[in-house]
Amino acid sequence: MPLHQRVICSTISFRRLPLAAALRQITDLGFARIDLGALPGVCDHVPYELTANAVAEVASEIHESGLAVRSINADIGDLNRPLDSDGQSAREQHFRRLVELAVQIQAPAIVLPCGSQGHDPLRNLDLDIRNVAEELRKASLLAADQGVEIWVESQHSGRLCHSLDRAGQLMDALLGSGVRSVLDFSHVVASGDDPLTWIGSYASEVAHVHIRDARRGDIHLSPGNGEVDFAAAIAALTAGGYTGDYSLELETADVTDAERPAAAARAGEFISSLL
Repeated sequence: MPLHQRVICSTISFRRLPLAAALRQITDLGFARIDLGALPGVCDHVPYELTANAVAEVASEIHESGLAVRSINADIGDLNRPLDSDGQSAREQHFRRLVELAVQIQAPAIVLPCGSQGHDPLRNLDLDIRNVAEELRKASLLAADQGVEIWVESQHSGRLCHSLDRAGQLMDALLGSGVRSVLDFSHVVASGDDPLTWIGSYASEVAHVHIRDARRGDIHLSPGNGEVDFAAAIAALTAGGYTGDYSLELETADVTDAERPAAAARAGEFISSLL
């Protein structure tokens, strides 16, 4: 069946390929839009050392591909980690380069994470979550000047806000900021939470959805190989008024690299069938 226009593909799905090759693969599969991976150690399609030349090179490859970009999925460091003035300056410079890239490739949003890797706070939980929210608010103000939104993957099974409770604390701290949430079903299920409970509480906050399957403690499964009830979750989002995209972020470990294009095609068709 043809891909639904709301089903897009993250370059993280083909993170082991160089950016140009990943873009060609995504185009060959019939996708028209992407999320661009910029996660150091996970997907280096955008260099972490982001110079003006690097921005121009990435933008050139995106433009040559003909693909439209929905978001840049990025990491500018642990937002709950206190920094000295030099550290803050370096973080802001890196972020401004990401905004410059977003403008050049006409990406309407940058996605940032919900705190440091691991579940333990760096100081104490309430303070750490407040600091993440403050840094996201500052990023949102800087990006808004260039017409770029900030979204946060507010529940991530491997980071500070790994649970629905902590994600809720973060989202509450962000009320009125303009920062909205990215919902990744795999992180919710891997953390032992229920996507339907998440959607029932926060459907109005969802700006974007990442697609991957999971079971508790394992987020690296292709759709259909884990415990995510995609039909029920997508139906609940639709009932809650969500009209945005579903991005295949298939950083999976249950297929070989040679099988990955076919697995991405199957996932795209499967999610399309639910829309």
